[in-house]
Amino acid sequence: MASFDPNEMIARYKERAAAVRRRPLPPVAGEERQHFIEQMQVDFQDFAIIGDAEASIEEGVLVLRVDLRPEAPKS
Repeated sequence: MASFDPNEMIARYKERAAAVRRRPLPPVAGEERQHFIEQMQVDFQDFAIIGDAEASIEEGVLVLRVDLRPEAPKS
């Protein structure tokens, strides 16, 4: 297996999140359109969370740290 760079993986997830945002809606209507939009939102969220992670390898284990705490209000 080639060497694994967790930061390269994080970069790929950031690109996937951006690709979901650029994804055009197919020519569907009604319930199918709503399902497609909901799936896009879930895909973006999942890819963005991984894309925001801090990755490290600790004792051979990939560790992703994601701060899910809400941002502090800006003054």
